[in-house]
Amino acid sequence: MQVEENHRILKGGDYWKVIPGFEKIEAVEFESHQFQQRATVTSVEQLRRTLGGLVGERFHEDLSAGIRNAPMALRISPHLLSLIDWENPETDPIRTQFLPLRSTQQPDHPMLQLDSLEERRDSPVPGLTHRYPDKALFLPVDTCPVYCRFCTRSYAVGADTELVAEKLKLHANQTRWDQAFAYIEATPALEDIVISGGDAYNLRADHLEAIGSRLLQIGHVRRIRFATKGLCVMPQKILSDARWTDALTRVVELARRLHKTAVVHTHFNSAHEIVDCTQRAMNLLVERGITVRCQTVLQSGVNSNASQMQLLVKRLGYVNIQPYYVYFHDMVPGVEDLRTSLAEGLDVEKRVRGTTAGFHTPAFVVDTMGGGGKRDAHSYEFYDRTHGISVFTSPAVKPGQWFVYFDPLLGLLPEVRERWQLPEERRAMVTQAIRSAGGEADASWELHPSLQDSLKP
Repeated sequence: MQVEENHRILKGGDYWKVIPGFEKIEAVEFESHQFQQRATVTSVEQLRRTLGGLVGERFHEDLSAGIRNAPMALRISPHLLSLIDWENPETDPIRTQFLPLRSTQQPDHPMLQLDSLEERRDSPVPGLTHRYPDKALFLPVDTCPVYCRFCTRSYAVGADTELVAEKLKLHANQTRWDQAFAYIEATPALEDIVISGGDAYNLRADHLEAIGSRLLQIGHVRRIRFATKGLCVMPQKILSDARWTDALTRVVELARRLHKTAVVHTHFNSAHEIVDCTQRAMNLLVERGITVRCQTVLQSGVNSNASQMQLLVKRLGYVNIQPYYVYFHDMVPGVEDLRTSLAEGLDVEKRVRGTTAGFHTPAFVVDTMGGGGKRDAHSYEFYDRTHGISVFTSPAVKPGQWFVYFDPLLGLLPEVRERWQLPEERRAMVTQAIRSAGGEADASWELHPSLQDSLKP
């Protein structure tokens, strides 16, 4: 049997010189984090100047309209911009994630909620979500090196937009951080802290080290994770920002001395995002003894067929990043075109399993609306494929509640899509799905409060 080795072929060379605005930039400059940050594109006009004649005005007009209907402001690094196939930008998986085109967007699902995971409801202090008994999510910053158009935390991350006019502000602030530390210190059950945001990449080196060290010195904290998309969107920082990489290394070494763990969780969605520079950044982290795991989001047109996901999983493993989770896409404003049905994702998972070693095979999970936490996608109590409703329970996180995930309407029959537009029909469909899951057999179970609110007339 011939073994495919495409996952070992990584794009290298001066790939950025296909972009007119970067064609005179030499490697020593392009591969510095200073250039990547300085030349990050944050407006359509800047993009127009950078791309020159690579695309026509129609593309820029489509993008401008898409941004007006997106929850996140435009922010894309020169690295990512250079990896887009500008001969076919409409179907390119990287363009799809970062540059919204109005012509491809679909109407939002009627059950959409801005903070669909209810992170704020589970926040005992600002910027700290405590949902699982032994784990908390700490958000020290609310900015990222780039802005993904599909960000599940669009209620707080980045600048206000036309679609999300007043975001929750979680700027870097020592007083707010101290509140989080005090809560963690006073909660002995907490053993696992995720440091995210925003993005841990945007923490200053001294802040990164101070936060990591402070958490590790809390006796009952056993594990910390720095969550960052940086390795995907700006791997040059690992290689050129010695202060930041050294600070991360010292935190990991401190954890090791304390017999604890500090790791990095990152985020790649397409095999096209993993290039030679990514591998060189990972080689440095491997030499430093730093473990990196990946949390991918399942996205239509990006990784939603088996071959795309198989290549991504294999390529991640090849550069020593462990595939950890594949999330079914959260319900986020303006990105319904990216979501897949539960059935589509389950089929992809079936075809990925067996591609590589079990410990390098990601778990496919639904992060349930309303804050029920992550559930194995196969663990639904009931799945109504006709109406696109799957029902989950989460007895260890929020016992006594039903949690519902909704397939995108585009894949449903026209008459079913019409039913979803009527509040009374929505209530009937969801109620029937919960009854089919056993809702009448145990009357003590109820629908989580946020979904009850969504079903009100």
